[in-house]
Amino acid sequence: MTHHLALYQVNPEMKQCIQNCLDCHSICLNTVTYCLQQGGMHSELPHIRLMLDCAEICQTSANFMLRGSETCIRTCAICAEICLKCAEDCDRMGDDEQMKACAQMCRTCAETCRQMSMSMAG
Repeated sequence: MTHHLALYQVNPEMKQCIQNCLDCHSICLNTVTYCLQQGGMHSELPHIRLMLDCAEICQTSANFMLRGSETCIRTCAICAEICLKCAEDCDRMGDDEQMKACAQMCRTCAETCRQMSMSMAG
């Protein structure tokens, strides 16, 4: 049985952005564990730190949108920036399905966060 999230005063675009942020948060945290198990360049501190930063800003951005925070325009903008950096760093890991999936989710989240920050600015 599927339940659809009913959010008070949240338009469909913001709902999608929130979902992308939550999905990106989840895959980044899950991929950190994968990277630590892989070792080598996957487990290098700058890479792990960036993935944790990405997970954290995605969670924060989703929370700000859910609360209707006046500063969510800024959290969405920085979220987009960090997600793109994380995607590029994940791509650096080569032909690895887990890293490709993480990079793709980061790009999807970055795009919706960028669009959200631009639409709220306008």
